[in-house]
Amino acid sequence: MAARAFSYTALDGGGTRRTGVVEADTQEAAIAQLATMGRFVLDIKEGGKGASTTSRVEGRRTKPSRQELALFTRRMADLATAGLPLDRVLQVVGDQSENLTMKDLSKEVLEDVRAGVPVSQALAKHKKYFNEVFTQTLRAGEASGQFGDVATRLAEFQEKEVARRSQVISALVYPAILASTAVMVVVFLLTFVVPRLSGIFHDLGDNLPVTTKILLSSTDFLTKNWMVVVGSIIGVVIAFRLWVATDIGAETKDRFLLHAPIVGGVIQKATISRFARVLGTLVYGGVPILEALDIAGLSAGNRVFQKSAIQVEHEVREGRPIAEAMMDAGAFPPVLTHMVAIGEETGDLPKMLSRVAESLDFEVDTGMRRLVAMVEPLIVLVMGVFVGFVVLSVLLPIFQAQTLVK
Repeated sequence: MAARAFSYTALDGGGTRRTGVVEADTQEAAIAQLATMGRFVLDIKEGGKGASTTSRVEGRRTKPSRQELALFTRRMADLATAGLPLDRVLQVVGDQSENLTMKDLSKEVLEDVRAGVPVSQALAKHKKYFNEVFTQTLRAGEASGQFGDVATRLAEFQEKEVARRSQVISALVYPAILASTAVMVVVFLLTFVVPRLSGIFHDLGDNLPVTTKILLSSTDFLTKNWMVVVGSIIGVVIAFRLWVATDIGAETKDRFLLHAPIVGGVIQKATISRFARVLGTLVYGGVPILEALDIAGLSAGNRVFQKSAIQVEHEVREGRPIAEAMMDAGAFPPVLTHMVAIGEETGDLPKMLSRVAESLDFEVDTGMRRLVAMVEPLIVLVMGVFVGFVVLSVLLPIFQAQTLVK
């Protein structure tokens, strides 16, 4: 393969922007070649005498996605690890972003940092995008002088969160389409097909099969009261959302999900995995264990675990080991408490928590695949039973009429 020319814009070891042309077989090889020269690539393209910079790329002004925030953290971590000053890091990350909201956000943070505000505190002003886990971890990294390493760990955490969310959405796409199709078929049969046959059934008299009477009554009710039905569904949804917004409602819902048939085990493992990963990230960053427990409980996304984390925090404050306090709390499984105990003994708690999270992630992945494998045929079965009921209800009166004629 003949070597090709790639024009690039990059930063050298001193943070100075450089442009030039390098020859390589592929773009990846060109980037690797520049990396060996101590240059961090901002933009690269094949051919041409000059490189286009990302600052001139037309972006979009939308709310940054989880993936864009993870990419922001990854770029910040890479540049900080390379030794660039933090103000320079923020400037470059802002230039690289294709989202105009992220560009503006980076500029605001950069202005605060140049005014003497720590990066973590500057980012904390934008709680809509950077949660407490993010800012507290970076604050600990700044205090310990390991900002680059801590930011790298934080980027890995965000990337795994994005990957997990994407995996869950991908797994639920087909069942959701299947369920939506089933609902539309049911609505179509009840509101369009059956009403056009009801006249024939009425001509046959009152001596109709029970299934046909049930079908006709259901169709008649839906066609005459569809506004009431739709309004009731909307009202129930709104009432449920208002209820789960309360402390009692949220805790009741979370407790039910943890013990729900079939899905409860998967939800519990996913919650514990997130708790362990957040706690490990915070402890690795140097956040005090009491504060880390509080934040990890909030980040778990489940009120039951949040209350248990608060209980553990209070007991640890009184001098008890973390593992013992978790065992007494009752919400934490042995797989977590035993690894926490080992981590306390060896002095490497973040590593043990990371292993727990990875192990549980594998179990969650397996559980998700099993659930999807169960849900798909279940939806098809329910849809088939309903369609069969409708067909039977339509055909029975016809067979009955033919029998009477004979």
